[in-house]
Amino acid sequence: MRSYSLFTIVLLCLAILVIDILAFYWLQSITRLLEPSLKTIIHALFWIFTIGLISAILILKIKLDDIDPRRKQVLISSMYGLTVSSFIPKIIFVIIISLLFYLNVVFLEKESLLVIPLIGLFSGFLPFFVIVYAIFKAIYRFKIYRHTLEFEHLPPSFNELKIIHISDLHLGSFNYRFKIMNRAINLINNTNPDLIFFTGDLVNNFAWELRGWQRVFVKLKANMGKYAVLGNHDYGDYSKWKTENDKKENHEAIKQFYKDIHFKLLLNESDIIRKDHGEIAIVGVENWGYPPFKQYGDLQKALEKTASMPFKILLSHDPTLWHEAVINKTDIPLTLSGHTHGMQAAIKIKGLQWSPIKYKYQHWAGLYKVNDQYLNVNRGLGWLGFPGRLGMRPEITFLKLMNHNPLGEN
Repeated sequence: MRSYSLFTIVLLCLAILVIDILAFYWLQSITRLLEPSLKTIIHALFWIFTIGLISAILILKIKLDDIDPRRKQVLISSMYGLTVSSFIPKIIFVIIISLLFYLNVVFLEKESLLVIPLIGLFSGFLPFFVIVYAIFKAIYRFKIYRHTLEFEHLPPSFNELKIIHISDLHLGSFNYRFKIMNRAINLINNTNPDLIFFTGDLVNNFAWELRGWQRVFVKLKANMGKYAVLGNHDYGDYSKWKTENDKKENHEAIKQFYKDIHFKLLLNESDIIRKDHGEIAIVGVENWGYPPFKQYGDLQKALEKTASMPFKILLSHDPTLWHEAVINKTDIPLTLSGHTHGMQAAIKIKGLQWSPIKYKYQHWAGLYKVNDQYLNVNRGLGWLGFPGRLGMRPEITFLKLMNHNPLGEN
């Protein structure tokens, strides 16, 4: 996980304090209806929680470098969850009750003195329970998203090719809960895939996060092969290392893990799969994104041996490469990416999906098409930072590729 400056953390704590002061101001309009002793207890608990949360955030930041990395990730994620589940409901509570009180568009002024605070309180509790659901239930509700795609140049021998696409495992966030991931492994194997593709961010930062996971992922079965590329978190760029050699050893251990679970890791290179008289190329680039993300990827190098291939599948962790270097610039019909997580939060209304992440990434979740070129952005199987998912379930993508002319009349 990337580290934020002390200044940023202090600004966050100030924002929490300001919102809590406003929330407490409106809370008093509700607690005035209670007995003095109960009112005092509620007020005391409110400020004990606020002061405790702000203190914990500041102490964690100041002591972060002294904390064991294994505990650090758990503490940071817990703090994310606690902050979000407290901060967002209070913001909504303050906004709703302020609008209702000052605009007074719903009730008569006399009635508002009682009804408006209660509506405001409900508006705060509702998002709180939604966030709790996102943290304790939705985070591991794995979902298979199914798509059938037709291509003119897919070799007939690969007609009805079944592909599983997964991304962004962030295994350090699972804290060695192998049974949870086994559920996803079973869902994948039950589709009987021909190919399994993983598009990066295996870990949060460290190779030690992979301890014990080999026996889980070695169970993945694919008829034709399993392939992977690296994501931005797989290079160790978000951690401080004693020496450059330590960082290199960490990186090499991550690459070795792919060999141990029988995945072919593509590092700006390609591999050819043959079936009967047909061939397809699997092309994999290292991570490439807009700054501050580093650009390790070299698409031209990866494509060097594929010029004669009639059909290519590109694995690129960051979907920005598709817009920058693939569509209308190559003949790659299918690109698979991840990286965005769909921000792990979205609002769905009648099939339409919206998330704030759309303002950062043009392509951020699901299937996209420009002319005859497709991009699938996997929403991620794991999580990072906020330990929950809201309207953005962890994804296993199932793709069935069809030859537009299955009899070979290309």
